[in-house]
Amino acid sequence: MLAAFSKAQGITFPLLADVGSATITRYGILATVADEAYGPNGNDPDVQADLKKYVTINAMDEKHRGIPYPGTFIVDAEGRVTSRFFEEFYRERNTVSSMLLKIGAGGAPVRATRISGGNLDVSAYSTDAVVALGNRFSLVVDVTPRRGIHIYAPGASGYKVITLAVAPQPFIRILPIRYPASEIYFFKPLNERVPVYQKPLRLLQEIVPEVTPEAQAAYAGKKSLTLNGTL
Repeated sequence: MLAAFSKAQGITFPLLADVGSATITRYGILATVADEAYGPNGNDPDVQADLKKYVTINAMDEKHRGIPYPGTFIVDAEGRVTSRFFEEFYRERNTVSSMLLKIGAGGAPVRATRISGGNLDVSAYSTDAVVALGNRFSLVVDVTPRRGIHIYAPGASGYKVITLAVAPQPFIRILPIRYPASEIYFFKPLNERVPVYQKPLRLLQEIVPEVTPEAQAAYAGKKSLTLNGTL
């Protein structure tokens, strides 16, 4: 079955046929909620909520037993786990490009738009050229201050701090952005200390096109997604 699937999808790396869910059990990621749904507490609202979150939004079936919690392990060439990403909803998944950029292992998979000014160089791109509903991808902005220039970081009072803001729109979830750690700049004439960026920084804005029935109807037949925002 896996051999046929690999051939049909053009997959060249090994796939594991985890008979009896032995491997995912050893990893501690067996989704036991499926078994709970068949047990005496199957109608418990919390169990039903977990079932829809981690297993299926459809009717339960025996095929749902023995599956893992949705997530991804990243391993190095020696087979050691170096990172892991687990999902809050089985229908919403981090894209591979987005995960690699989060751990600093990926380049720019999509050609960037570059803007240069007197004080900054900016490069902006998406982690993915193609996404589907439920894909958790990122908009990326790389900012490089010119020599002798600093950028005010979040937390600086009385100054215009760097901000990446994506305009809201229906069926698009914009996740809270985490700004990189800053450094304290001491301005001696005012005896003032403020958080700034003086080295290149990367902003990752995560985006999730929702996978609800309403979103599916709204995006049916559409081949592009336009996002508007400001830096």
